Amino acid sequence: MTYLTKGRYVARLAETDEDVAATQVLRHLSFHGTDGKDADRFDEICTHILVEEVDSGRLLCCFRFLPLAGGAEIDRSYSAQYYELSRLHDFAGPMVELGRFCIHPDVKDPDILRMAWGAMTAYVDDHGVELLFGCSSFKGTRAEQYLDAFTVLRDRHLAPKRWLPRVKAPRVFRFAQLLRRKPDAKLAMLRMPPLLRTYLLMGGWVSDHAVVDDQMNTLHVFTGLEINAIPPARKKLLRAVAG
Repeated sequence: MTYLTKGRYVARLAETDEDVAATQVLRHLSFHGTDGKDADRFDEICTHILVEEVDSGRLLCCFRFLPLAGGAEIDRSYSAQYYELSRLHDFAGPMVELGRFCIHPDVKDPDILRMAWGAMTAYVDDHGVELLFGCSSFKGTRAEQYLDAFTVLRDRHLAPKRWLPRVKAPRVFRFAQLLRRKPDAKLAMLRMPPLLRTYLLMGGWVSDHAVVDDQMNTLHVFTGLEINAIPPARKKLLRAVAG
């Protein structure tokens, strides 16, 4: 998938160092609220996707993919720095880590997220991906503002035990063990990051704990989506966008 155009927006692969640098600037603005560049060692080994406004060329959304042949390679992933993922070593099919997803903080058009998912779907189909995974981030490191969301994750969306990540990071919030409350479902969905919300609508699952990431000023949960488990109606919608 090189280009995907729908209405006002185009999604494309990064083709130059300047493209990658532009994603690093947008990431820093989105994650830290200031000018700068968010860069790490994974940028060099990942495929970067840009979603831009057709008329102006303005970068509105970006993310990156790290393709892996199967679970035996998962310890190469960014997520493996924070989660003990040995249970996924036996996952046999091709997988892709989705990382550094962000949308420009000044832009609210939901079509941008739809465009991003269309680009993801095209990539997944083109490469025969069977598992899409990554870290889904909540802004800030104060878990108390997200208790309803974490309770819904505990009640409805925990990973199957055979894939469930174990604790590795030094600071975590063990929401599956600690929370004993009835959630406000509406508030939970409002507090859920948009990317994670879409994962869950398609049958995605999460770790039983959140990592407290002071460097990125986030709380994040490991998130997995088995492609074969996506409901057929959802797949049809995604492929309509990707087509």
